[in-house]
Amino acid sequence: MTDATTWIHEFALAAGGTELTDEERESILALAGVAAHSSERASAPLTCWVAAAAGLSPRAALEIAQRVANERGVDQPEADQ
Repeated sequence: MTDATTWIHEFALAAGGTELTDEERESILALAGVAAHSSERASAPLTCWVAAAAGLSPRAALEIAQRVANERGVDQPEADQ
């Protein structure tokens, strides 16, 4: 396990949550990337928090973020999805 993977595993256990799947992890990282590239760096964690608080799946949140970025006319880097 990488340090990040270990941290997230330990945090999930301490918070009473569940492990992230590989797909969830990739979608969340992509969501953070879209937010940061579409606005400013601080938007990344805050967007992830808002998505989670709204009960969105990581994939659904990413799709919304990509739509908002496109509506703002922001070009997004190619991402593995």
